[in-house]
Parts: sequence; structure tokens; C-alpha cells
Amino acid sequence: MSDHLQAVLGQLRLPDTDFTLADAGARIRAVDANGAVAVSLSAGLPVEGLRPWLQAAIAERLAAEGKTLATLELVQRIAAHAVQPNLAPLENVRNLIAVGSGKGGVGKSTTAVNLALALAADGARVGVLDADIYGPSVPTMLGLSGKPDSPDGKTIEPMRAHGIAAMSIGLLVEQDTPMIWRGPMATSALTQLLNETRWGELDYLIVDLPPGTGDIQLTLAQKIPVAGAVIVTTPQDVATLDARKALKMFEKVQVPVLGLVENMAVHVCSNCGHAEHVFGQGGGARMAEQYGVPLLGSLPLELAIREQGDAGTPVVAAQPDSAAAQAYRAAARNLAVRLALRPRVAPSISASLLG
Repeated sequence: MSDHLQAVLGQLRLPDTDFTLADAGARIRAVDANGAVAVSLSAGLPVEGLRPWLQAAIAERLAAEGKTLATLELVQRIAAHAVQPNLAPLENVRNLIAVGSGKGGVGKSTTAVNLALALAADGARVGVLDADIYGPSVPTMLGLSGKPDSPDGKTIEPMRAHGIAAMSIGLLVEQDTPMIWRGPMATSALTQLLNETRWGELDYLIVDLPPGTGDIQLTLAQKIPVAGAVIVTTPQDVATLDARKALKMFEKVQVPVLGLVENMAVHVCSNCGHAEHVFGQGGGARMAEQYGVPLLGSLPLELAIREQGDAGTPVVAAQPDSAAAQAYRAAARNLAVRLALRPRVAPSISASLLG
């Protein structure tokens, strides 16, 4: 009977996704003691933030079987996943996720920050590295100011906002100072920011790349261990054409593309509720189908997203129950599942990382 209950609970669909718990690789154990069931759920993605939903959903499924939920144990074991050949994951960062785009103006930084906050809201330990040396925007979006501390004069403490760690060149130079650096200097700065920041233990480090496929992107793809990449595009053809270049770049350097995020997919009028596809319709889905990569989510074009980002409190933190925040959470959960299903690092590395 417990096997039956485990199978029944495995069919619960994760909120805002197309994945069931079984699809996501979750392991479920159900022990039935005279109709009172003790459930243990272990998953390779953030689930602690989903505890209230899981508690209610599991209780409802058990009630349909004539059972009651006695206890629920949640265990999230977010593993370090395989990176490019000849590279090993960072010591304390289980998974580095690169967020890129083929061109600017598609809302990549806004997407990266809100995805990070969504993963943290679901229970993960998350950091954001602003890799746009020439135009850092993460400090503004997270409401960060001042200079980070350096306890030993060699390493840097990341700054924290809304429950996540963050580092950016924008926190180390004056706001109006232009970064007039050639490619090697910029890539060296990125490597230092990554390796000399005291990240602590992180499940995910989201790296907000500059737009395009230049020196910084190639340095990250070739020398820095990346567990997966996310491509941000808008529906219009000119954006998807450039996004294809980013996708192909990651493929050439053997960084797995976890999926696409289609930003500014639809605008819903705040006055009348009319939905309009300002930048076209379905471009992200067509690209995903053409290249055989998942579409992680479609995000709205909404005034509040811009306003909250400018105010330093992104929409996932400022309005967690809004439709926009829900769209980011859906994309983040799809990302987490896609990564959880990928190969893990070799056992010798994994053991040292996961303790």
C-alpha cells in the first residue's frame, strides 16, 4: 500500500510548472500506520519554500485515499552538477548558472536578479555575480550601495539584499566612473570578482553576463566551471536572431543550455485588462523548438517590473503574490528541475563539495 501512496504522491505537479515530483526526480517514502501516513520527500531542487503548498497538496491526495498526513519530512539535496570538460566546480559554489543574451535591451539583468530571488524564495542559497564590467546594473536593482568589506585585504565579502549574496564591479568603483578597459582587463576583473569573493556555501550562483558573445562570455565559458546557461530573449525576430548566437556559443564550448526565457512576452493593460503582444508572439517558443531546448517561461512586459527594479526591490521580493512574480517563479522552478536532471559531478568531487 505504501508503494501505491508513493506513486500517487509522485504525480503531484510542482506549482507553475509542467513537472510532477516524480518527473523532477524526487524520492518519496510513505509509511502508513493505521491510516496515518508519515511522508519523507527528498529532492535535488529547492523545496523548503514550498513546504506550505506540499503540506496541503499531500494531505489532500492522502485524504482522497482515505488517509491522513501524520508528518512531512522535507530534504533538499542540491548537488553539484557536471561542468565543462577539464574543469571542476568551485569549492563552495555547487552550481554556476550563466544568464546571457545575444543583444542588449531584452531585460537580461532584470531576469537574472528575479530568477535568483525566486530560487531563494523556494529555499536555495543563492548569489548573483554581475559580470557586466562596463555597465553593471545589479547594485541598483538590489538597492545596494557603499563598498563591500575585505576582512584580510585579499578577499571580499559579498553584499546581501533580499536574502541573496551579490557582487559587482559597480560596488568597487564610483557610480559615474566609466570602465575604459580592453578585453583582457575586463576578463581579469571578472575572474577576480568570482574567485576572490567570499561567497560561502551556495547552491546556485547566477552570473549576469553582458550582452553579446565577446571576451567576457568566452572567458566564462572556457575557464570558469558553468553547470548550465539560460538565454534571455524577447519574442521579436531581431532578438531571437541574436539569441541564437549566444546559444550556439554555449554549445560550442560545451556549456549545456538549460533553456530559454522569453521576456516581455505580453503586456496586459492595467486599466482595461487587454492583452497585447507588443514585441510579437511566440518567438521564444519557435526558437526553443527549432534548437531543441526548453522554453523555461514567458515573462510579462509590466510597468511594476521596471519600477520595482529601479527602486532596488525586484518584483519577486516586492510583490511575491503578483502574476509577474509567479511567472519568474515558474521559470526558476523549471530551471531548477532541468539542472537537477543533469549529470552530477564525479563522486570524488561531489563528496568534498557536499560534505
